[in-house]
Amino acid sequence: MLSLEFLIWALLIASLIAFWWQSDKVKHLALQLVARHCQQQGLQLLDQTMVLKGLRLARSNDGRLQLRRRYEFEFASTGSERYQGKIILAGLQIEELELETHLLPESEQIH
Repeated sequence: MLSLEFLIWALLIASLIAFWWQSDKVKHLALQLVARHCQQQGLQLLDQTMVLKGLRLARSNDGRLQLRRRYEFEFASTGSERYQGKIILAGLQIEELELETHLLPESEQIH
């Protein structure tokens, strides 16, 4: 018969695997959202990389607890400079998408 200790450890490991799997799906969603935004703005998402910089519990507008994740990424507008950007997701919704001040792709003006 299975011991209680074994069941607790199995549940803990299964929970960690489920959390990792869900986090990976959210990271891919963030990458898709940023790639689409960069394409619409005529920018290039560099390295196709999202780096998790923050994770915390937060309340949604309707009072539910959800995870708030902050990712950072790099993009280019003219090909010669690297700029920083960040996206914050509350659950699966974009809370904030911010791009560092950069040159416009075609006009060499600051955006």
